[in-house]
Amino acid sequence: MEWFDWYVYSALALYFAPAFFPTAHPTTQLLNTAAIFAVGFLARPAGSWLMGLYADRHGRKAALTISVAFMCLGSLIIALTPAYDDIGVAAPVILLLARLLQGLSVGGEYGTSATYLSEMAEEKHRGFYSSFQYVTLIMGQLLALALLILLQATLTEEQLHAWGWRIPFLVGAGGAVVAFYLRRGITETGAFKAAAVRSDRGTLAALLQHRRAVLTVVGLTLGGTVAFYTYTTYMQKFMVNTAGFSKDTATLVSTAALFVFMLLQPVMGALSDRIGRRPLLIAFGVFGVVATVPLMTALGETRDTWTAFILMMAGLVIVSGYTSINAVVKAELFPAHVRALGVGFPYAFTVALFGGSAEYVALWLKEAGVESLFYWYVTGCIAISLGIYAVMPETKKRSQIESDPL
Repeated sequence: MEWFDWYVYSALALYFAPAFFPTAHPTTQLLNTAAIFAVGFLARPAGSWLMGLYADRHGRKAALTISVAFMCLGSLIIALTPAYDDIGVAAPVILLLARLLQGLSVGGEYGTSATYLSEMAEEKHRGFYSSFQYVTLIMGQLLALALLILLQATLTEEQLHAWGWRIPFLVGAGGAVVAFYLRRGITETGAFKAAAVRSDRGTLAALLQHRRAVLTVVGLTLGGTVAFYTYTTYMQKFMVNTAGFSKDTATLVSTAALFVFMLLQPVMGALSDRIGRRPLLIAFGVFGVVATVPLMTALGETRDTWTAFILMMAGLVIVSGYTSINAVVKAELFPAHVRALGVGFPYAFTVALFGGSAEYVALWLKEAGVESLFYWYVTGCIAISLGIYAVMPETKKRSQIESDPL
């Protein structure tokens, strides 16, 4: 539900953009909403630092419970905020503040949940179980798109633009309340309990003793996060704004592709338990560098629904080499007393700079008339990460989790 709340913003942007940014040019409207989408990511490093510190000092369970409460509040604010025509510039300002609150929530969610899943899983199936973080992440996107498809089928386009877009945010706020009570009943990990005796747990000073691991997280995340947000959140808009598909068709294609993508995560995670993490990361890097420009070019030119699905699916298969295992790789790099902070903070910092801005960069380059440069930008980011994958250790064999005190 927390990821549903985060991604429903992107899924509904085509409909609520005019309410907050009344302008005649669709790309400009999307550019403004993408800017706020990117700004929300800027709050993620702060959220990951605060929640990571809290998770390492007070427990994974406590941090996960607080993060979902923040997300609930942010969704409720967006759902109830009047349009620009009613309250003027205050409307986009409130939207921005609500998105910052959600950014704090997601910043804390990623590192803490990745740590929790990795610590609870047994060694021989750790890749498989940890992959379910992205199963739930993608499921959140799918639920957002599925609800949008339902609204498209039951409401007119005018109703969706006028008030229908608010429904998913209300649903998200209600669902987050349920998730809050569910998280209050989860079990704390043994790794946290064993590391609780350390006075330096969750501090930046302790984290900086693992500088190489921190830089590794930044490097391995850079290309993966740009590729992920390109083929997931931005692709729906790309198919409408560039390929010329209707909103309904673009939403349907994105939903179908994301569903298959979700099913791939545990398959790839289980594969990493057999062959290691690095081979999957290297495969993502190599195929991402080679195929991104041809795939994006073909997607922008096709007018056939099935061709669009196949091309989008090809990109997502490549990206799954990163998404399925990136959580466990990061968790295996850090000891228990700084694991939540180490997994979350450098990741959130990188995602804020590159993942959250991917959609904005794409739309800005399109507005400037050089949209194809974005394809090369994604390729370049993946190439940088490929260099990291080539020299980083195989974390499955040298996992810090196996060194946790019992």
